[in-house]
Amino acid sequence: MSTPRALILGCAGPQLSRSERAFFADAQPWGFILFGRNIQAPDQLRALVADLRAAVGRAAPVLVDQEGGRVQRLAPPHWFGWMPPLDQGALVLEPVRAMYLRGRVIAAELTAAGIDVNCAPLADIARPETHVFLRNRCYGDTPEDVTARARAMADGLMDGGVLPVLKHLPGHGRARVDSHMALPVVDAGLDALKDTDFAPFRALSDLPLGMTGHLRFPKLDPQAPVTTSPTLIALIRERLGFDGALMTDDISMSALRGPVAARAEAALAAGCDLVLHCNGAPHEMAALAEICPPLSGEAARRCDAALAQRRAPKPDTLEDLAAAYAALLPEG
Repeated sequence: MSTPRALILGCAGPQLSRSERAFFADAQPWGFILFGRNIQAPDQLRALVADLRAAVGRAAPVLVDQEGGRVQRLAPPHWFGWMPPLDQGALVLEPVRAMYLRGRVIAAELTAAGIDVNCAPLADIARPETHVFLRNRCYGDTPEDVTARARAMADGLMDGGVLPVLKHLPGHGRARVDSHMALPVVDAGLDALKDTDFAPFRALSDLPLGMTGHLRFPKLDPQAPVTTSPTLIALIRERLGFDGALMTDDISMSALRGPVAARAEAALAAGCDLVLHCNGAPHEMAALAEICPPLSGEAARRCDAALAQRRAPKPDTLEDLAAAYAALLPEG
């Protein structure tokens, strides 16, 4: 069996094409990520997940962004609908318990589809200036609330058989622009960040998988954004203590400059373990497969350790979990 590459890829639509099957068999990405364009109905989704794994000949991890609220790839009417996390935290009776149950319900729906990794929790702290695209995806506006709720979401996912991905390391809450469109620049220095933005990530550093944020901290690295900065990746590893498998945010986002292959090379050289590419564009995926190496050394160890934490879900039913969550909502 071929060694997986340091690469996570998307596909173009709700079914794999013949050319995609052949490409994935040759490229051997470590895992796959799904988006709304790939998801129509439960039976279709299960078939697509099975086909992705069959293409590479192993139980490759399949990821999705199922935060709930604005970012929810599995949506009604087939799947549960969620309010934004920040709204939930302000509304429900027991915010930490509600976040745990949210994680359990999401995990139950994902495992039914064969999906075993969710790109959550967010440990970014909401601030008045946080860009609207991120703000109500956050879990709270204090390090303490964010840490407790993110831990609850991670525990809920893992108890439901799904691996969590901690994002966006080392903290995206001060970003004033959307990193899908431009590079956010955060002027705060280490003294301002270490006990605020960085604190939840330090407290959650034991989680199996993490994702970098595409933003720049010029007082910490005057040149490179986090994803391609050896200085910031070292900070994530050493100061924050994160030893999980570290993936980039989508390498094709407009926050980064240059061809995607050059971006990926810089991210791997900086210390990221995995390159995440989301748009399913064949020419970009081919370029990445050319330069992303087979996993080896510490990157392989961290990725193997993450997958070793996959476990069977606890035996609660989706109906009971959803009812327990609903009981925490205020009447009316």
